[in-house]
Amino acid sequence: MPENTSRLPISLPIAVLVALPGLYLGGATYLGLPHPELPPPLAALVYGIAIIGAAFVLSWAAEAAQVDVSAGLALAVLALLAVLPEYAVDFVFSFQAGQIYGQYGECVPLPDGANPCGLALANMTGANRVLVGIGWPLVVLVASLAVLRARRNGGHDTASTHAGRVTMPRSMSAEIVFLGFATLYSLHLPLRSSLTLLDAAVLVTIFVIYAVRLSKAPAHEPDLIGTAAWVGGLDRRQRRGTYLAMFVVAALVILATAEHFAEGLVATGAALGVDQFLLVQWVAPLASESPELIVACLYAARLKASDSLGTLLSSKVNQWTLLVGTIPIVFAIASGSFTGLPLDAQQRFELMLTAAQSLFAVSILITLGISAGGAILLFVLFAVQFVSSITLSPEADRMVIIVMSGLYVLLAIIQFVRHRHELVQTTRDGVVTPFDELSRADEAAASR
Repeated sequence: MPENTSRLPISLPIAVLVALPGLYLGGATYLGLPHPELPPPLAALVYGIAIIGAAFVLSWAAEAAQVDVSAGLALAVLALLAVLPEYAVDFVFSFQAGQIYGQYGECVPLPDGANPCGLALANMTGANRVLVGIGWPLVVLVASLAVLRARRNGGHDTASTHAGRVTMPRSMSAEIVFLGFATLYSLHLPLRSSLTLLDAAVLVTIFVIYAVRLSKAPAHEPDLIGTAAWVGGLDRRQRRGTYLAMFVVAALVILATAEHFAEGLVATGAALGVDQFLLVQWVAPLASESPELIVACLYAARLKASDSLGTLLSSKVNQWTLLVGTIPIVFAIASGSFTGLPLDAQQRFELMLTAAQSLFAVSILITLGISAGGAILLFVLFAVQFVSSITLSPEADRMVIIVMSGLYVLLAIIQFVRHRHELVQTTRDGVVTPFDELSRADEAAASR
C-alpha cells in the first residue's frame, strides 16, 4: 500500500478550481440559470481549460483506483469517463437527427444544406480516426521524449517504454482482441443503408463481454506518485470515497462543458467560413477527444507508456462498441420509431475508411506494441485522408477514401500474415487465458 503524505497536494484543488468556471457556465446554460454570454472564442477557451482540469483529476483518480481494482478495469473506467465529451456531442447530433426524421419521415437538410443524419456519424467517424491517427502516434512521441529525458538524467528504460517503441503487457490483450471483434463486425456496415437497433445490440454486447473479461483481472499495488499517491495512501473507506468523488466531479465537468466547447469551436470556425460538415467531423472531435489525449500524454510523460496506450486503446474499444451502438438507440428514441439511422453514400464511405483504419490499427498491436515506424505510418495515412477531405471535391475525396481503405486492409492482411503466431497467442490471451497466468508472464518479462 502506498504511503500517505498526509498533506493534500495543491495540484488537486488547483485542477478543480480551474474547472469550476466552465462547470458553472455549462451547468447554468442547461439549467436556465443566469450566466454571462461569452463570445465563441472565449467560451471555447473557458470550457477547454475546464476539460483540461477534469482530465488531470481523472488521471489521478484512475491511478489511485488501481489499489482496489485491476489496472485494466481502472483504465477502462477512465476511458469511459474521458470519452464522455464524445458521447455528449454525438448524442446531441443523433437526437436532433431523430427529431427531424420523426417530424418529416426523412433527414431533411438543415438550412446550410448539411444532412442532420450525416452529422450524427460524421463526428463519430472523425473522432475514431483522430484517436488512432493522432492519439496513438502522440503517445509514442511523448513516451520516447520522456525516455530520452530520463536517460540524460541517468535513468533507464522501463519495461513498457523504450526510445521509439511502446510495448504492452500480455494482460492488456483483451483490449486488442475485443477491438478486433468490433472491427470485424463493423466491416459490413458500409454495405448497409442504416445503422439499426440490431447493430446496437451486437456492439453493446461486445462491450459488456469486454467489461466482464476485464473485471476478472486481479488488482496489483500500483506505483503511485504525487496526488494519486496521496489518494491511494488513505485508508480503504476514505480512499474509495475520494477517488469516486473525483470521478464524479470530473464526469460532471466534462458533461457540462463538452457540448459547449465543441459548439464554441464550431461557431468560431463557421465565422471564418469553414464548412459545417468538416467542423463536425474534425474540429468537434479534437475538442471532445482532448480529455483522453491529455490523460494519455500525462501517463506517457511519466514513463507509464503501456497505461497511456492502454487508455487510448480502451477509449477506442469504447467508441467502436458502446458509442456506435448507442447512436441508433438515441435516434430511435428521438424519432419515436424503430427505424435505424439512415446512412447516405458519404457516411458509408466514411464508415468504410474508419473500419479499415481500425483493422490496420489492430494488426499493428497484435505484437503487443507499437514502434516509431508504425506510429509514423498511422499519422501519415491519417494526414493524407485529412488533407484530402478538406481540399478535394467530394467526388475526388471518395476516390481517395477507396484507395486509402484498400491500402489499410492490404497492410493489415500483411501484418496478420507476418505475425500469425502472435495473432493466435494474443487472441487466446485476450479471451481465455487466466489473468493470473498473464500477470506472472508479465512479471517474468519485466524482470528480464
